[in-house]
Amino acid sequence: MDTVEFIAKYGVTRKQTDSLKWDALEERFGSADLLPLWVADMEFKVPDGVTAALQERISHGVYGYSQIPANYFPAFAAWQKKRHGVLLQPEWLRFSRGVVESLLHLVQIYSQEKEAVLIQPPVYYPFANVVKLAGRRLVESPLKQTATGYQMDLVDFEKKIQEEQVKIFILCSPHNPVGRVWSAAELTAVLEICQKHDVLVIADEIHQDYILQAEPFISVLKVADDAFLKNVIVVNAPSKTFNLASLLNGHILIPDDSLRRQFDRRIGRFSQSENSLLGLIAGAAAYETGEEWFDQLLTVIRQNYHYVATTLTEACPQVKVGDLQGTYLLWIDLSQVCPSEKLETFIKDECGLAVDFGSWFAKESGGFIRMNLATVPRNIEKAVAQLIQGIQKGVKEND
Repeated sequence: MDTVEFIAKYGVTRKQTDSLKWDALEERFGSADLLPLWVADMEFKVPDGVTAALQERISHGVYGYSQIPANYFPAFAAWQKKRHGVLLQPEWLRFSRGVVESLLHLVQIYSQEKEAVLIQPPVYYPFANVVKLAGRRLVESPLKQTATGYQMDLVDFEKKIQEEQVKIFILCSPHNPVGRVWSAAELTAVLEICQKHDVLVIADEIHQDYILQAEPFISVLKVADDAFLKNVIVVNAPSKTFNLASLLNGHILIPDDSLRRQFDRRIGRFSQSENSLLGLIAGAAAYETGEEWFDQLLTVIRQNYHYVATTLTEACPQVKVGDLQGTYLLWIDLSQVCPSEKLETFIKDECGLAVDFGSWFAKESGGFIRMNLATVPRNIEKAVAQLIQGIQKGVKEND
């Protein structure tokens, strides 16, 4: 199947299907007539194997309390080994309803109220929300913008850890929204600092499968040796890879025995919910049958990225399109074409788009937008045309 056939078969219209992305625009952005490229899900149907597995279970007609399907861990572990060279152990795995819920529970379990949790903005804004909701103290070590892209400021990182007595560091890998895929050297440096100061690393690796560069994604589980694994927990899910977010199935991977015992002892204070049966069935089927589907999807996203990077910058050289190494979320700098305080109004009213705005990720990123590329190309082409038209109109009005 080529890309055209993939889009024709799996591309789907989601408007008027109770889609948050499409049907909550009036509530979230003040207008129902915008083209939505914000929340991180897709306009693609799931792999055929997922649909078949769900249909088989639904035909049984019973959705009572259920155990973890026997094929789940083998399917998940085989995917991790083949795609990322990560060797999982079954005893590491715990489940949640999603990554954000996992983060909230982990922060509550492994720190006390008012203790410090560090993040690296501009970063996925639920990180800050989780820290505040848990009653912990938010500490920020911002990424540095350099001529070669965003980098971790390891000097500031260690300084903040020491000064603020940080207990937990939430790592975003690959980084959302700047699109960095961290190298083994970068991850090793971070793990060494955190081990030195007894800081627990919670790595959000939910976008690990979306790698657009030649170099592979490297999990902290692959970088970490036995010593580092004592201070590392990974959260991920099949939801981003296979468009399964509403089925509420996430993973918490805890290699260290002591940390696992602590988790098992305390999790009941924060969560009493059962696992999502349909989420588990869909996840196992996706890992077993979804590889060809995913590889085709990744090709579409690469094409969408190159279209935006080429078309937008040729028409508007002042715009800086981020180097998208990982994720399907493109970080675009519009600070040279629109003042940051006017950007939201400009994007909505002049360009007709609903996107995530940079100010949501960091106060200093008010001139940026985050564009979701996991959609059919016609949506990206329309969005770019509207963005170019809005920018060129603004330039003419300011001449």
